[in-house]
Amino acid sequence: MATDTAQTSQRPMRADARRNYERLLAEARTAFTQHGTDTSLEDVARRAGVGIGTLYRHFPNRIALMSAVFQGEVDALLARSRELLAAPEPCRALVEWLRAIIAHASTYRGLSRELIAAQSDEGSALSRCSTPMREAGRTLLSRAQQAGAVRTDVGIADLMQLTSAIALATEQSPDDPELADRLLMLTLTGLRAPGTECAERG
Repeated sequence: MATDTAQTSQRPMRADARRNYERLLAEARTAFTQHGTDTSLEDVARRAGVGIGTLYRHFPNRIALMSAVFQGEVDALLARSRELLAAPEPCRALVEWLRAIIAHASTYRGLSRELIAAQSDEGSALSRCSTPMREAGRTLLSRAQQAGAVRTDVGIADLMQLTSAIALATEQSPDDPELADRLLMLTLTGLRAPGTECAERG
């Protein structure tokens, strides 16, 4: 996801503007975690000690705020994808990364729904910011396909939609902590090349 999404022009922020920006991010992260991504932006601004106009000067819409809030976690997912390129079993590496994506999307109620919608809206901040994630996933997927473990007709766009759908299903069934892994295992059954094993539960 894009860094500091639309929070300023090309000029550096003043110190007070930077403080407001950081407070808004911190309060939005807390609110999204506790109440979901459809939480009141007015409440986020109030908790940060600023007016709603200040919030909108930094973040023109909810999606821009979400993009900025989740940037650090996306950076961590991208770093993990690079580490997994050295894993000895390419398919297991792909599965581990998919699990990490599902865990991230499941942390914030409503995020998986927004990620699914962003796939068909190339102009949204979440869609533009998901490009590095798709590229990282495409590299891991290609490695698993070259190893003969995953069908060659599987595309990264479908995988990203599937992970968001699994995260959404998990969000709707909070009393079933094993649901995400069961659904991922079912997905992998369809991904595997004939006669191969891709991953175990874990």
